[in-house]
Amino acid sequence: MISKLTTGDFQAILTVVNNAAIAYKGKIPSDRWKEPYMSAQELKEEIQSGVQFYGLKHNNVLVVVMGIQPANDVTLIRHAYVLTSYQRKGYGEKLLKHLLGLAETSKVYAGTWEAATWAIKFYQRNGFKLVSTEEKNKLLKKYWSIPERQVETSVVLELKRQLQ
Repeated sequence: MISKLTTGDFQAILTVVNNAAIAYKGKIPSDRWKEPYMSAQELKEEIQSGVQFYGLKHNNVLVVVMGIQPANDVTLIRHAYVLTSYQRKGYGEKLLKHLLGLAETSKVYAGTWEAATWAIKFYQRNGFKLVSTEEKNKLLKKYWSIPERQVETSVVLELKRQLQ
C-alpha cells in the first residue's frame, strides 16, 4: 500500500534509508560516507525544506521510501530507498510511478551518486536520461542544497513528460 508518510513514520523512514544506504559503503567517496548515512536531524531538515515522503508498505512494514519536492518549474525525486531484502522486486518502480503521477511539471529530476550504477540504471529503466556534466552542475546548485564535493561525485537524470 502506498501512502504519504507522516511524523509517525519518521523512525521507519530512517530505518529504510540507512538499511538501503549500506550499498553505498565502499562505492561512494569515503569522505562522503558516514554512519548512520542519514541522521534524524538530516531527515528533519529535508522534511522542513519541502521534501514530501511517500512509502510503500508490504505486510504492514515500510519497505520503500521516496521523496518528492516541487522546486519552482520542476519536480525533484529525492531519497529513493528500498530495504535490501525487498530490492529488485518492483517495489521501487511502483512507488516511483506513483510519485510521477503526482508531479505537476513537465520536467522531473533525480540525483544520485555517480558510483551508484544500480540507481542510475533504475531511473533509466523508468524513462530518465542522464544530463551532461555541465547541466548537472547547474541543476545541483540550483535545486539541491548539497556540498560541492557531492556535486562533483553525483549525476542528475531527467524525465521530460507531456502534461495533460
